[in-house]
Amino acid sequence: MDFERFDPAAGGGPVQACYRSYLAGLPHDDPRGPVMSARVFAGWLALGWTEDPSETWLARSGPGECTAWYVLRLPQRENRKVAMLSMMVHPGSRRSGCGRALLRHAADRARQHGRVLLTGEAAEDSPGSAFARAAGAQQEITEVRRLLVLNDIPPGRLPSLRAQAEPSAAGYELRNWAGAAPADRQGAVAEIYTEAEDMPHEEGREPQHWDVERVRMDEHRAAVQGLQNYTVAAVRPGDGRLAGLTRLAVDPGDPGWGFQELTVVARADRGHRLGLLMKVAMLELLAGREPGLTRIITGNADANRHMIAINDALGFTVLDRWPAWQLEIG
Repeated sequence: MDFERFDPAAGGGPVQACYRSYLAGLPHDDPRGPVMSARVFAGWLALGWTEDPSETWLARSGPGECTAWYVLRLPQRENRKVAMLSMMVHPGSRRSGCGRALLRHAADRARQHGRVLLTGEAAEDSPGSAFARAAGAQQEITEVRRLLVLNDIPPGRLPSLRAQAEPSAAGYELRNWAGAAPADRQGAVAEIYTEAEDMPHEEGREPQHWDVERVRMDEHRAAVQGLQNYTVAAVRPGDGRLAGLTRLAVDPGDPGWGFQELTVVARADRGHRLGLLMKVAMLELLAGREPGLTRIITGNADANRHMIAINDALGFTVLDRWPAWQLEIG
């Protein structure tokens, strides 16, 4: 098997070959979730969901034939002992040793960068989870994906939830914007994102610390991927600082799906039902901005009881479970 490193930002044949393999694998690897459009996939291949640098490799079993590929993300600010691996073997090449060869190559590259752990995720009971278990990886925290079908929301549900939340949130005001955060809000957004560091995460893993530069890089990532972002924020009474925000993205290439990216409330402002109020306001906003939207998908660690309760109240139902996996590479 021949390995070829390529730059996904350059586009062209390698990216298209990876995308074809991704589409071929979906019925086995993620049959219930949304499909990334070609632009979102290419942007994800180049930039991931964070600003971490990466290596992208194709594995070919013959001239011009793409059998498998992987992306190795290399965190630079936190978790510098970890390499995050996303790998894909075309269904036609599975159970042939190709996955093992791909994993060995990725582990060797991670080792050269001074990493001692490979991490990744795969749907529960999928070929990816079976492969991780067979390779000796240990299961860590599990993310539960939930789905909200907008047409299934009973009439009057959102106004009722708003009425329940507003008394506790008296004095707070809601703001919203589409796309990048206003320049004068970027510092406040970074502060709020950092408040998410106490969300459940893998033991020993460092949460991300946000600053304005990181916010701008994240917004650049969304722009490259072509995602349309919407943000609803709560403003604290008195000092006007951000008390929380929720952000959701829509892929114009498949506008029927919405992707809940983050909902966070500052520690000092918890207990005022701001999470519920902001998410209700987001659904009301999207009804006017995204008329083609029919479904919203979100993911939470199975230990995040507070956010799960909010999603249950809105009508989200469990779609599937995605365990995280960790492999020591020594």
